[in-house]
Amino acid sequence: MTAASIRARVRAEMTDEIKAVARRHLATDGANLSLRAVARDLGMASSAVYRYFSSRDELLTALIIDAYAGLGAAAEAVGDDGDFRARWLAVCHAVRDWALANPNEWALIYGSPVPGYRAPQDTVAQAIRVILRIGVIVHDAAAAGRVEAGTPVGGALGAEFAAVADLVAPGTPPQVVARAMAGWIQLCGAVSAELFGQLNNTVNARRDFFEYQMLGTAGFIGFAG
Repeated sequence: MTAASIRARVRAEMTDEIKAVARRHLATDGANLSLRAVARDLGMASSAVYRYFSSRDELLTALIIDAYAGLGAAAEAVGDDGDFRARWLAVCHAVRDWALANPNEWALIYGSPVPGYRAPQDTVAQAIRVILRIGVIVHDAAAAGRVEAGTPVGGALGAEFAAVADLVAPGTPPQVVARAMAGWIQLCGAVSAELFGQLNNTVNARRDFFEYQMLGTAGFIGFAG
């Protein structure tokens, strides 16, 4: 092993360790990360941490990309078995299961915006992985005639979703893509409501209630079943 490869491996390991400590801080401090606090937990001088992450925002971006990547991988692990409505439900449950296992990371990417932070373009590819997975299901369902087209969407909104359809589900009626996007927003809202305590003292059968909501959303999107 060359000296350069050893340095690269050490740097990668140190980067992962810094991110692991930063994730623990998410549980107590939210997105209000401090590189000094992370350095203190690592027993390092803050100047040493700056060799790996030049700012708090750069560290936040790394955590955000990792969170989106983990969520995307969970959604993409859902197979193509069953009908299209079943696939939609399986992706919804995969998203919820990931969020329950990683509540702080979910809050980071779908909670309140971090004051003063603007996510760079680097986050986009990972951020849309779940949306693209849903787009594949919707596209395949439309191609198979297993989703109701419904009333076309006109005007500026129709033009916008025609462009979105070209990106995530080519050949799919724009109104179906619009309903699927609304379904994704409802999915995020259902997960956030559960994680952020909105169901406390009201609903105990959380998984059943979640499926009830997502079945309703499947009907809204137009999946046959």
